[in-house]
Amino acid sequence: MGIPPSGTHPARSSQPTEAFLSLLAAGLPRRGIWNAPLVVGVSGGADSVALLLGLVRLRPTTAGQCVIAHAEYDLREEAADDRRFVAALADRFGLQFVSRPIAVRGVADPDGGEGLARRLRYEFLEATARACSARNVAVGHTADDQAETVLHRLLRGTGPAGLAGMRGARTLSDGVALVRPLLGVPRVMVRSFLEAEGEPWREDRTNADGGIARNFLRHEVLRPAAERHYPAAVASLVRLSRQAASLADALESAARQILEMHSHRHRDGRVVIQVDRIALLDPHLVAEVFVSLWRREGWPRRQMAARHYATLAGLAAAWGRDDPSAPPPVDLPGGGRAIRSGRGLMEIIPPRAPSGEPATGDGSR
Repeated sequence: MGIPPSGTHPARSSQPTEAFLSLLAAGLPRRGIWNAPLVVGVSGGADSVALLLGLVRLRPTTAGQCVIAHAEYDLREEAADDRRFVAALADRFGLQFVSRPIAVRGVADPDGGEGLARRLRYEFLEATARACSARNVAVGHTADDQAETVLHRLLRGTGPAGLAGMRGARTLSDGVALVRPLLGVPRVMVRSFLEAEGEPWREDRTNADGGIARNFLRHEVLRPAAERHYPAAVASLVRLSRQAASLADALESAARQILEMHSHRHRDGRVVIQVDRIALLDPHLVAEVFVSLWRREGWPRRQMAARHYATLAGLAAAWGRDDPSAPPPVDLPGGGRAIRSGRGLMEIIPPRAPSGEPATGDGSR
């Protein structure tokens, strides 16, 4: 259903508009964002409508066109109305509109319905970007979404990398990046901007369903409980995500360099690591070396859990020290295997990519 403002459009207030556009501009990539068409994921909700309106305002006259992409899920009766609303928005701004029906209801998936919907949506956005030669896809996740993500992962027992939450930019596929320019913008500022501009939006009634974990965190934990005692709760969680992201980037960089220095790839895909050179390193860093290996080789990561990388780090320490009581070779998800191939050497036999599964399934939002 249509959401405020009601009646005629009120007079615009420059203060909320300027504040929002300033933060949006700061969240955009510094280079290349306007050099090609830009795909904007628009659900019709407040966040994505504000993102689109802000991008239309900031877009230089010489920039590539914006293309509106709308995923129509089969989970809500109002889905067709949402599509028509976004299509009308595109028509008003003179922008290309692309939509795709996405079937989620009743489909079994290892990541659950939410994970399936997210994966299919990103596949649609990536396909849209390729079709119009776009290099970036923009989506409307806000600072509140980031805070909820960090809190959700924390309660599920995530490691330090998980505390980084959603990245402001990440690779969606080769040559296409996913950007989140609103990660520094609080949800209340999004609404203030839309109200100041007299811009309506659609409201998803399932956002009020407390049975959904993210909604529970939003309505029962962050607001009003946490912010009653910690008014800056959202800002603090967002700041934590940035600090964790910086640490994760530093760890990844170090691990990547170690991997390049002490590994060798055979023509048949096998990789040999000189574990005697890394046996005395911190086990968390060594585990990250194996994460970097899977990432570098493009091996399927959906089934690789933290315990698998920790196991490999333990093997590297034992085999690298030539410990006579060292554990035997281990099998890994997808048919991969770690074996000793000589004194101080570990050989990784690559896993197979499951049919229909992308090579790197990191579960990112």
